[in-house]
Amino acid sequence: DIIKMNERDEIIRHAIVKRTKIRFRYAMKNIILEPYFSKQNVSGKKILYGRVVSKNEIEKFDYDKIIDIKLLNSRKFSPIIPITPLYEKKT
Repeated sequence: DIIKMNERDEIIRHAIVKRTKIRFRYAMKNIILEPYFSKQNVSGKKILYGRVVSKNEIEKFDYDKIIDIKLLNSRKFSPIIPITPLYEKKT
């Protein structure tokens, strides 16, 4: 329902700004995430990007599939920064 969607969006927004971990259910799994940012994909769906605490890679999550979301009372996290080349050298 609309109230739960707004609450979910506000929790995600707060967690991104304050660098607070969140816990939620996604595809029948419990996820603890360091949320980095969210954006809309080409079809207009909201997508959340972040690092699952047990992994060292950034994953994406469809907002519509996130349920039972909660802010965790933990220390602020520092995002990992993926090292990617900004451009390719021409040879």
